[in-house]
Amino acid sequence: MGLQVNNLKAGYAGKTVVSDLTFTVASGQIVALVGLNGAGKSTTLKQVIGQGRLLGGSISLDGRDLATQPFEYKQLLAYIPEQPILYEELTLAEHLHLMLSSHGQDDATHWRRVEELLAIFRLDNKEHWLPIHFSKGMKQKVLLVAAFAVDSQLLVIDEPFLGLDVLAQKQLIDLMKEKAANGTAVLLTTHLLDQAKKYVDNFLLLEEGGLTFAGTADDLVKEKNGGNDQLDDLFS
Repeated sequence: MGLQVNNLKAGYAGKTVVSDLTFTVASGQIVALVGLNGAGKSTTLKQVIGQGRLLGGSISLDGRDLATQPFEYKQLLAYIPEQPILYEELTLAEHLHLMLSSHGQDDATHWRRVEELLAIFRLDNKEHWLPIHFSKGMKQKVLLVAAFAVDSQLLVIDEPFLGLDVLAQKQLIDLMKEKAANGTAVLLTTHLLDQAKKYVDNFLLLEEGGLTFAGTADDLVKEKNGGNDQLDDLFS
C-alpha cells in the first residue's frame, strides 16, 4: 500500500504553507519531494512524520490514519532529519537500543543488522562512544544506522547527503534501494537532482505550497526543464 496524502493543508502561526496537496508513495517506491527553499517541503515532511498541525486533509500509511491512529501510524515509520540530534548522555549503542525498543524490535536479529550497518559506515568500534566525540557526519551516520535497522513501512529522509562523505553517500543510496526492494516506501527531500534521477522512481515538485508536477525524471525533464536533462538546472 504505502503512504497516502489527500488534500493536505498545513502551515504555522496562522499561515498556510501547503494546500490541496495530494500524492502517494507506494510500497517499494523511492520518491523525491523537490522544490526551492520555502516551497513547503519541510512543512510537508513534518506533517508526514506527525509533528505538524494538520489544517485539512488526511494522511495514512498502510491504512493507518495519522489523525485517528497516531501510535499505529508512527510504529510503521522511520525518520532521518536534516540535522542530526543525539542525546548527550547516551552512547552510540544506547541510542540504537532506544530506537529499536521504540519500535518493539530490540532483539538479537535486529541487533545483528545494527552491527552490519555499523560496519558499513565504519562505526563498529565506536559503540561505547558518546556524541561529544562524533563529527557531524558521524552523527548523521548514527541516525542512518538507527533508521535502516528498523523494519519500517515508510522511511522519510530530509536532505540525506548533508555532511556525508562520498563513500557514505553511495552506501546510503544502496541502502535506500535495498529498502525499496524489500517493500518499504521511501520519501526524501534533496537538492541534488542529477544524482537523484539515478535512483528515484518519481519526483514531486512543490512550488509555492502546491504540487505542480508528479512523475519520472524523464517526464520532469520534458515538462519542467525544457528538455535539458541536467536537472540541477531546473531552478536556474
